[in-house]
Amino acid sequence: MARRSLRAVPALAAALSALAFGMYPTSAQASPPGAKDVTAVLFEWKYASVATECTRTLGPAGYGYVQVSPPAEHIQGPQWWTSYQPVSYRIAGRLGDRAAFQAMVNTCHAAGVKVVVDSVVNHMSAGSGTGTGGSPYTKYDYPGLYSSPDFDDCTAQVTDYQDRWNVQHCELVGLADLDTGEEYVRKAIAGYLNDLLGLGVDGFRIDAAKHIPAEDLANIKSRLTRPDAYWKQEVVYGAGEAAQPTEYTGNGDVQEFRYAYDLKRVLTREKLAYLKNFGEGWGYLNGSVAGVFVDNHDTERNGSTLSYKDGADYTLANVFMLAYPYGAPDIDSGYEWTDPDAGPPDGGTVGACWQDGWKCQHAWPEIVRMVAFRNATRGQAVTNWWDDGNNAIAFGRGDRGYVALNHETSALTRTYQTSLAAGTYCDVQHETTVSVDSGGRFSATLGPDTALALYAGKSSC
Repeated sequence: MARRSLRAVPALAAALSALAFGMYPTSAQASPPGAKDVTAVLFEWKYASVATECTRTLGPAGYGYVQVSPPAEHIQGPQWWTSYQPVSYRIAGRLGDRAAFQAMVNTCHAAGVKVVVDSVVNHMSAGSGTGTGGSPYTKYDYPGLYSSPDFDDCTAQVTDYQDRWNVQHCELVGLADLDTGEEYVRKAIAGYLNDLLGLGVDGFRIDAAKHIPAEDLANIKSRLTRPDAYWKQEVVYGAGEAAQPTEYTGNGDVQEFRYAYDLKRVLTREKLAYLKNFGEGWGYLNGSVAGVFVDNHDTERNGSTLSYKDGADYTLANVFMLAYPYGAPDIDSGYEWTDPDAGPPDGGTVGACWQDGWKCQHAWPEIVRMVAFRNATRGQAVTNWWDDGNNAIAFGRGDRGYVALNHETSALTRTYQTSLAAGTYCDVQHETTVSVDSGGRFSATLGPDTALALYAGKSSC
């Protein structure tokens, strides 16, 4: 769920605290279709800026998808979470109008990048006012779209995650909860998603999916003009909770939050050697239906995962995610913040990466160079695993690639055994060449908190 600020809705401190920190511990299109499964999540980027980045970075780097923030008209205000309180399904948010959105989709497609839309269909807004596109609204009354009978009977906040009815019929942090079991509501939501499909959108991330019964989402999806469009659902795992991620895999991919939580713990307090059987071996969802990430816009703000503020830990976690064959990876790309409510710099206009507060993690050299590695090694199992029993690991991806990560406090020099063919390879992490001998071996020195990555087809730097 997209967690809102305490100032998003009055008197929500207790509810938000529980949401942020208390939950860890139809034909489905599972895993993004095509040969490229990495998604750059350009959080709160204006659509015109997204279009530029598709051409400048995402397409050339080999990203398969870009995920954009919700395009629906929403409540006014500078905070990022206003995007998650829709007041109509018009494309009229602060990030761009319908023409800008359409131009972005066309430009990204021309660059070879597909478009996923963060879609808010569990709820509408709290409060009353005039939306970013000029639409008047009050809670439970959105003229021309929804009125009071279209919302669930429970008008209290969600308080008990062990009670399925409470989770799926009451209000997430006080936001008007749509009755997704109702025919009219299902038709209206499907109409919104179909409009986006008509503009060329390739898939959806369903915000707060845990708060919508899986059968309701299946019904809505069945009404789409393209029922096989990519479908990624936000279902936060919680031990002992009534609604579990596995219920939603029949609809499509489900975001595996445990992956991100555990990566933080391993990188900060445990050993990289523990990652040898990461994924299903840790009790996670089947990798074919898991959406994975190091952080997202919620978790970087509530501290449950790593974030750009964690330096080398964060970078190495992303390198590992892109190298290891589990799930479909999202690379979060946002902006600097000290106030967790703060909206995007310059209203979402990105003039250039690494300026005006834009972090552009998707373009960090250590991360962006691993996208091509992942594409080149797709479908290959882990081979030739090595670790030092502590914080240095290395592994191959069949005969297509090899990666090593040194999270020790000192440099590591050793000879690695790979399944690569003999020849010269570019270490894309350092842009230096490495020679692999006829036995598949090479020697290298890795500094602390650095990595090395080689893949077939990349011989020169």
